[in-house]
Amino acid sequence: MSDSAPPLPVTWRPRATTIIAYGLAAVMVIGSILLAVGLPEQFKLPDRLGMVAFGVAVACVLHLLGRLRVRADEKGITVVNPLRVHHFEWAEVLDVTMVEGDPWPKLDLANGISLGAMGIQSTERERSRRAVAQLAALIRERGEAPDRL
Repeated sequence: MSDSAPPLPVTWRPRATTIIAYGLAAVMVIGSILLAVGLPEQFKLPDRLGMVAFGVAVACVLHLLGRLRVRADEKGITVVNPLRVHHFEWAEVLDVTMVEGDPWPKLDLANGISLGAMGIQSTERERSRRAVAQLAALIRERGEAPDRL
């Protein structure tokens, strides 16, 4: 596990979640189109469009899961979770922790809030440990106050 900070900019995203989400989204859209085309004649245009619209709606929900990521650059950290995008300057982020059993790491913020960073998934064991170690090194290197014992 590398404790050195990676060069910026760097983006961490879950590999398996992204592949599964976008793969299923493609299946849903293609499947709904094929189903709409193959429906019997008793189903009219609104029925067929509704079928395609449903497939597209499911694909949009899957996109929310597929877009997860954590990005670090010179300005700070951007956390893209399913429904919100959070931007933090380096001084706002105190630490990152991921204990055994957590699905993703938590960023501890200067305002007292902890935020889940879903772009790093614990299911990808070694990748997630390395990503958390790299992010922690960046926070130590670029944070406002040095650690004092």
